[in-house]
Amino acid sequence: MTAKKSFSTMSAGQIALSILKYGFLLGLTVVALVPFVWMISSSLKTSIDVFSVPMKWIPTEFHWDNYLKIWERVPLLVYFKNTAVVAIIVTFMQILTSSFAAYAFAKMQFRGRDLLFMCYIGTIAVPWQVYMVPQFIMMRSIGLYDTIWALVVLQSFTAFGVFLMRQFYLGIPNDLSEAARIDGLSEYGIWARIILPLAKPAIATLCIFTFVNTWNDYMGPMIYLTTDLNKTIQVGLRRFIQAYSADYNLIMAASLCSLIPVAVVFLFLQRYFIEGIATTGMKG
Repeated sequence: MTAKKSFSTMSAGQIALSILKYGFLLGLTVVALVPFVWMISSSLKTSIDVFSVPMKWIPTEFHWDNYLKIWERVPLLVYFKNTAVVAIIVTFMQILTSSFAAYAFAKMQFRGRDLLFMCYIGTIAVPWQVYMVPQFIMMRSIGLYDTIWALVVLQSFTAFGVFLMRQFYLGIPNDLSEAARIDGLSEYGIWARIILPLAKPAIATLCIFTFVNTWNDYMGPMIYLTTDLNKTIQVGLRRFIQAYSADYNLIMAASLCSLIPVAVVFLFLQRYFIEGIATTGMKG
């Protein structure tokens, strides 16, 4: 009733503007979804029908067996397992290390805190290509070359995660921490029992960013992994495309399967993600 009343009080110009605005957003949504719809449609066709003219969005015959063939052509299951191990461990480690460091930068007082924070955050501006070679030499010297643990070690710490968590921590009143210190709670206890439960939106946001970036990483696995059984899904997809470059239906099916874990993670955490983006950086 309230929505109907507010709509009735709008002028004709406001109604027309609203229609144009929502129509424009709907158009952008359709444009963004078209590639995914085409991918799903192509994955259920034969290779010849993928580029048939005129294009058929709905296949004449659904070839569900395409999703069985992709697991037989290359060891996709091994690639998925390797990627899942790296993505889960890296996500956990980034949340742990970033939340620890962010708590120190946001809620603890020590000499040189702000200068140290600015220097650490400044590393975000340094391109990865600048220190790519020293990283490679270091990983090879400690025996982690051609293992997924090289990717885990290199990606377990992130300045962006520290910045994101710190900005959210600044919005949590310091009175809560001071009251806990008066009650005898240690800094670890304050972090675990007070700060972390209040930082769920920021944790979900960092979790999505980290998981998606790790899952979609191509250059890191391409540089550090050479054995086929150690490769991740993105490198595995590249190998699949090289081996079966003419089977576009199978390529689309494999690509679609690689998107499912990322979509599932985002769907489960989207509510916290939106809240975290909206509140990060706000002081309360």
